[in-house]
Amino acid sequence: MDFEEVFVGIAIGFEAIGAIAMIAGFVIAVILAVRALTRGEGGKVAFSVLRTTMASAILLGLEVLVAADLIRTITSKPSLEDAAILGLIVLIRTILSMSIQIEIEGVLPWRRALLTTGPQLLGDAVARDARARDTDARARLNP
Repeated sequence: MDFEEVFVGIAIGFEAIGAIAMIAGFVIAVILAVRALTRGEGGKVAFSVLRTTMASAILLGLEVLVAADLIRTITSKPSLEDAAILGLIVLIRTILSMSIQIEIEGVLPWRRALLTTGPQLLGDAVARDARARDTDARARLNP
């Protein structure tokens, strides 16, 4: 097995991780939205949780897929065509990421004071759900 084959395998691993991140994010988004509905927070809140969490998972997956493309390109036999293809892929995925980020936050990325990434948004959604669960549990204990 040569050097290039090893890194092609690593790139495929990154691609799998990116896809798994998106699939797991979808499952988490659906669970969080259903939990919001069962807590009686309403359809608007549940939809917002679903949309934000899914978008966050897509952002995370895109970031990992860009890493896979970089690994695949820099470890293969270099050519201008490969570099141009990588540049186009990164450009498309960057535009998608920015569009999703704007959709989630409602503000241009360079206008927000604090940089927020897809994984941070996903973590925030899970933390929000845990706080709501704790509040719900306290309400049951103290009727």
